[in-house]
Amino acid sequence: MLIRPKKGVGIRDRIAAWDTDPVFSVLLKLNPKFSDRVTAIAGDCGLPDLGISVEDRKLLVNEVQIVLHCAATVRFDEPLHVALDINTRGTFLVVQLAKEMRRLETFVHVSTAFSNCVIRHINEAYYPDNLTCSSDKVLKLREILSNDLIDNMSPAFLKDFPNTYTFTKALAEQVVQKEASGLPACIFRPGLILATFKDPIPGWTDNLYGPISILYGVAFGVLHVSLLDKKARAHIVPVDYCANMVLSTAWKTAVENVQKKENVSLKCPTIYNYAASDQNPVNWLNFSKAVEDRRFDHPLEQTIWYPFLHTTSKQWVFELAILFYHILPGHIVDILLRLRGQKPRLVKIYNKIHNNIRKVALFAITNWTFSMNNTDRLIECMTSEDRKLFECDMSGLCWDEYFGVALFGMREYLGKEKPTEESFRKARKVIKRFYLYHRIVLAVAGGIVVAFIWLTIRVISGLLH
Repeated sequence: MLIRPKKGVGIRDRIAAWDTDPVFSVLLKLNPKFSDRVTAIAGDCGLPDLGISVEDRKLLVNEVQIVLHCAATVRFDEPLHVALDINTRGTFLVVQLAKEMRRLETFVHVSTAFSNCVIRHINEAYYPDNLTCSSDKVLKLREILSNDLIDNMSPAFLKDFPNTYTFTKALAEQVVQKEASGLPACIFRPGLILATFKDPIPGWTDNLYGPISILYGVAFGVLHVSLLDKKARAHIVPVDYCANMVLSTAWKTAVENVQKKENVSLKCPTIYNYAASDQNPVNWLNFSKAVEDRRFDHPLEQTIWYPFLHTTSKQWVFELAILFYHILPGHIVDILLRLRGQKPRLVKIYNKIHNNIRKVALFAITNWTFSMNNTDRLIECMTSEDRKLFECDMSGLCWDEYFGVALFGMREYLGKEKPTEESFRKARKVIKRFYLYHRIVLAVAGGIVVAFIWLTIRVISGLLH
């Protein structure tokens, strides 16, 4: 496993931390020393030659049979030079390393379903025409130009791409298309990855990326307005299904590689789109309804207000709504905190929330569709035993049940609140109290509006007479 030091924590310490990570709890029970079977390779996809030592490179070249390239920066506002180094050049360097591997049987490049988001229907195909510049030319420019100059050229490079993440992932796909054509390789494009559904534990998640941040913000009583088109498809995928699909594509690619050796002609690396199917679609209405319906099922003890969410697909409506639902209450709370001698923080939190919502808004208000013929064929050729062991068929997934599991996991793994009866009892008590406060505030606000309208009518009536 290629792993880099992070925030001053060395690679061995990062692996040692797995012993306390809930996602490894089941594996630890089955094999307490499982990490002994993991060989850590110090490296960094953002560095030249991946930051790998000569000795480790020799080890990889001689021993590795399967490559799963999942490393990437997923920040939408990442400076272009950083995103290029990690997402595009990093992919190029991994492919070059794979070419040297003597025992290589399969190579999976994990991309994203939104790498070609500049179009609305996405096939399992390459789209080089969407790019303003080819991957090899961009990488050559990256070598000779300064970081600042590359970043200043972002608008020209990106053109219709909404952010550096999708642009550099699109470039990375072209890298795989060009450089990995002679390898047993494929590209896997997952949708918006959320919490686990079943394995290894239900509801596990460890980050606040994408839709899970909305769940958490609403449950915490902070987020009340968001940019969201309820009619648009929500291309959500459970992370355990996603992991199983990565392994399945690796298996399928290895099988096809054997066929290639038997002189069966194969095309360039196969692409697998992975999103909610047409047979079992899910939209943002299902998502927001799940949040509303389960606010009393999985409440947080630490919530600061009654959980509710208003959504709109109109930017100007969102900007107006946050003024009353977020910014004004945020200033009031911060004033009260100052009077109590505490540090104000809510306005700062709201500014961060609003910036994040604006960054991801396109993916919540745009309706994409995906063809998944390769993915469907892969699942069809799996045995019934393999389908159970590597569950990845979302055509039968119950979305309502899944959202319940995700909310439950969000409470435990992000909110750090244990799922005990006592904890739920306290949280429901808090929610009921805030619900009462919420109704009082609505009544007062409604009264003020009615009084304002009445006074306005009185004034106008007086002027007319």
